[in-house]
Amino acid sequence: MLIDFFYTVKQAGVPASIKEFLTLLEAMDKQVISPSLDEFYFLSRLTLVKDEAHFDKFDRAFGAYFKGIETIFEKRPEIPLEWLVKQLQRDLTPEQKAAIEKFGYDKLMDRLKQLLEEQKERHEGGSKWIGTGGVSPFGHGGYNPEGIRIGGKGGQRSAVKVWEERQYQDYDGERELGTRNIKVALRRLRRFAREGLDEELALDDTIRATASNAGYLDIRMQPERKNKIKVLMLFDVGGSMDDHIARTEELFSAARTEFKNMEFFYFHNCVYDYLWKNNRRRHAERFPTWDVLRKYTPDTKLIFVGDATMSPYEIVQPGGAVEYNNAEAGAEWLQRFTSTFPHFVWLNPEPEGLWQYRQSIALIRQLMNDRMFPLTMDGLEGAMRLLSK
Repeated sequence: MLIDFFYTVKQAGVPASIKEFLTLLEAMDKQVISPSLDEFYFLSRLTLVKDEAHFDKFDRAFGAYFKGIETIFEKRPEIPLEWLVKQLQRDLTPEQKAAIEKFGYDKLMDRLKQLLEEQKERHEGGSKWIGTGGVSPFGHGGYNPEGIRIGGKGGQRSAVKVWEERQYQDYDGERELGTRNIKVALRRLRRFAREGLDEELALDDTIRATASNAGYLDIRMQPERKNKIKVLMLFDVGGSMDDHIARTEELFSAARTEFKNMEFFYFHNCVYDYLWKNNRRRHAERFPTWDVLRKYTPDTKLIFVGDATMSPYEIVQPGGAVEYNNAEAGAEWLQRFTSTFPHFVWLNPEPEGLWQYRQSIALIRQLMNDRMFPLTMDGLEGAMRLLSK
């Protein structure tokens, strides 16, 4: 019954052998696992995959073969009514969206100040007041191409400012990876160099020298291998990045394992005057960005990690940050980073097919000299290959 599964794994590019397949069947016959799809996944991967570089291929093959097997008889949950109401509130035609007025940054802030003085009650579904579910540029739960989100969660990812205190979590550096292929891709960047005193046995040279010396032991030593690569990683956290927490944590965990000389900081949406090490105390423990720029040598590899999804004002407008009035535009700070560290890339967890619909992504790509890569295995390998040059 598992022959088709075996062929599916082979067709995916995993070099599994007949002997390994028979080992899997023998383990199933001896009931070394309980009748669980999850346990069968780990058993079949253990027996059929001998190189971690093929884990991702196996995962795709396994998912394609067993797709829907656990959910085919499950009752589909009902969609809550409030979800449907909220979706209908946002369901505008392209013509209706195009007709909505854009204020511009300065006019938007002046209009908000005026409404705060005039408005006396709650509003819903309108186009003028601070409310919910409408097309007003002030409030939440509706649609406007640029606005100020007040009192709720966003959805369009185009807010110019966010009027609320935002608490973000640090990425978990102890998280166990779901796939080890990220580590494999990151290893492309590691460069080892032999330097210093002879402190390590050169086994291959010793064997060759002993063989050439008629079998008399001829010990050869070599300098210790040291990983000289230095990495500075800047992680976007919070807001739209909440959709990518799992994958970003996997990257963070893998990077901390693979790069011994790695420093990291957090930012939100775009880099400005300050960076953080701990987001729970992000307003109390801030690191001036100028200090970070001066601390590390130019040969440091710089890696930005973020979805680059924000209001364009956050990049090009002084005072455009969603949380405070920054004195200089985010673009200025990004250019300082790329000038200080010539070896840089931007890793974007947002699906590459959506990049063309995000104006902010186009701006970031331009500032990064088109060195933006998707957070996929191919994207990681491409980014590491570029940084290794």
